[in-house]
Amino acid sequence: SFMIDEPIMEHPADNGTMVINRKGKPSQTSCEVLEGFGRYSWAKFQIFTGRTHQIRVHMKFAGHPIVCDPLYGDGQPFFLSSVKRNFRLSKFQEEERPLINRLALHSSSLQFRDDNGKEYLLEAPLPKDLKAGLQQLRKLK
Repeated sequence: SFMIDEPIMEHPADNGTMVINRKGKPSQTSCEVLEGFGRYSWAKFQIFTGRTHQIRVHMKFAGHPIVCDPLYGDGQPFFLSSVKRNFRLSKFQEEERPLINRLALHSSSLQFRDDNGKEYLLEAPLPKDLKAGLQQLRKLK
């Protein structure tokens, strides 16, 4: 587990992207690695500020960009062949389909208190593609 406490601001020349900069707004992200799989990790984040692209920017800063991140990582899809030795396509496939082909980030829960002090907890199950990617990584571990 670790905490990233680095200010974030909009990139001065690249519209739509953010950067770590001492002139930026304070930003804090907690990261807990739940499982490690060599080049990949399953992690849980908690944000204490709400900056644009905060988790993505902080993880790039830490040297661990989010899978399939086109702005702060390599943007490449996650293929089973990238982790499975001796991977072979089935005889019915012409090319491999990615297990994950989008930013591999999911908000599993959101907790807040409304103006009257009533607490809310919203939870969302893990999407199919992230679940499939995680299952394959666990199987190959």
